[in-house]
Amino acid sequence: MAHGPIEPQYHGVMAEFETPEQVMEAAEKTRSAGYKQFDCYSPFPIHGLSDAMGVEEAKVPWAVFIGGFIGALSGMALQIYVNSYDYPMNVGGRDDLSWPYFIPVAFEVTILFAAFSALLSMLGLNGLPRPHHPVFNVPEFARASTDRFFLCIEAQDPKFDLQGASDFLKSLNPLSVSPVSND
Repeated sequence: MAHGPIEPQYHGVMAEFETPEQVMEAAEKTRSAGYKQFDCYSPFPIHGLSDAMGVEEAKVPWAVFIGGFIGALSGMALQIYVNSYDYPMNVGGRDDLSWPYFIPVAFEVTILFAAFSALLSMLGLNGLPRPHHPVFNVPEFARASTDRFFLCIEAQDPKFDLQGASDFLKSLNPLSVSPVSND
């Protein structure tokens, strides 16, 4: 039984721009056109690009706050347990639950937990480690770290259609438009 050619699975369609202003304008138009799953790539941060893309509020600060709070509680709980129940020892005539003496250790554990929460949440929310991304399959993307700006509409967007997305990106006057394959 003969099968037809297998159509490659696409990650999306990518457009290449020459200036940050062009990619900013393209991001605004892409969002206005109803696309929600798209990303922009640039060699340096562009002020206002995340607003133009409609990126939601970052979750990492909340993870850091929660991790720090758990760290503070853990540091205090450990010292209360050790000084009051496990190994009570009267040092210098102070009380078993002398909270001012617990502050330095609780502070250090707060910083430790907050730092680990920042690292782990950043890695998890960014989907890292990811040694290869499909956008690396586009030869022009090699210039993304030097002097070019890219916008990629992803195939997981509900409005995505390969030809429709390509035509839309071409209407934005990019230097080039390329399909991004998953292979």
